[in-house]
Amino acid sequence: MDPKRPWECADMTEVRSEIDRIDAALVDLIAERFAYVERAWQLKKNPGDAHVPWRIQQVIDKVKVQARQRGLPAEMIEMVGAQWRNMIGWFVQYEEEKLRQQEASSGGPRE
Repeated sequence: MDPKRPWECADMTEVRSEIDRIDAALVDLIAERFAYVERAWQLKKNPGDAHVPWRIQQVIDKVKVQARQRGLPAEMIEMVGAQWRNMIGWFVQYEEEKLRQQEASSGGPRE
């Protein structure tokens, strides 16, 4: 079944169905992003490599620009930035922990 555009929804059942479809797609995209984070920590050498402030800011700035280009209200643009900062923070912690575990099991940082 093809997705409906918001104005094509005749009732709340259809609106909810489309929201559920979008939520499922968002989870799939987050899982895909996580797979790249999983690969990223494997390519890094030590826990300090996980937190890259300039890159974090670059990613947040990009998603806020995209949100602005999509016509989202200013408050939602800030919320999107905050959600990305939260998600990235979790990913950074995940990478740091994986790198610490690897360091501990190998007896020191990778060369």
